[in-house]
Amino acid sequence: QMEKKETIAVYGKNPIYELLDRNPAEIQKVYFKDAARGVSDIQEALSKAKVPFAFVPEKKLRDMAGSKEHQGVVALLSSVPYTDLGPFLEEMAKVKYPCVLVMDEIEDPHNVGAIIRSATAAGAHGIIMGKHNQAGVTGAVYKTSAGTAGKIPIVRVSNINDTIRKLKEARFWIAGLSGENGKNFWQENLESPIAFVVGNEGTGIRQETLKLCDFAISIPMKNGVESLNASVSAALVMYEWRRQGFLHKE
Repeated sequence: QMEKKETIAVYGKNPIYELLDRNPAEIQKVYFKDAARGVSDIQEALSKAKVPFAFVPEKKLRDMAGSKEHQGVVALLSSVPYTDLGPFLEEMAKVKYPCVLVMDEIEDPHNVGAIIRSATAAGAHGIIMGKHNQAGVTGAVYKTSAGTAGKIPIVRVSNINDTIRKLKEARFWIAGLSGENGKNFWQENLESPIAFVVGNEGTGIRQETLKLCDFAISIPMKNGVESLNASVSAALVMYEWRRQGFLHKE
């Protein structure tokens, strides 16, 4: 069943250009700072797409965005672009080697946005995130993703472990990104339908989730560095997947 739609405020010029380019119908209304200069090109694009806009005091923009980094423009979206798991898995059945990134309780919106951006750039086929202890797609996520949120499907689920079981039934191998005990990720064969699980910034993947993974991979570290930021780790493994599968094909 579809979940209740949430309205979110997307801010900053680039994310709004991306939305206009991709799906202007998602935008309810755009608000500009009173006497805003240098945004007439956005206003022209909005008029063309028949999206209403208005001018408001700067404080209203700050309140809507929940941030000072609004660059003088905030768009209200009618819904968060989540995809349901069932239809997503049906689509993945048509892909030879699909790659999915699973977020297990990643709480920092900037990490979520950066992971979405990396996954989109690396050519991953989708992102799965839980509803609990997990930053969803917010204005801050849109901003950090540089407008890439929604270019590939984002699936939101109530239970990550159940979802991993469903991914296994749908022929995916599950690779958990784990600091200790994981095999060096360059030495694993990633050329198969694969789901990379990335855990919480502080505590990593939960134990019961790690047990469900088919194998653990880790990123080799030098100079006593314990771990990399979650979004950097995610980017490295997705690009290694891409390198293995596409080096001789692209």
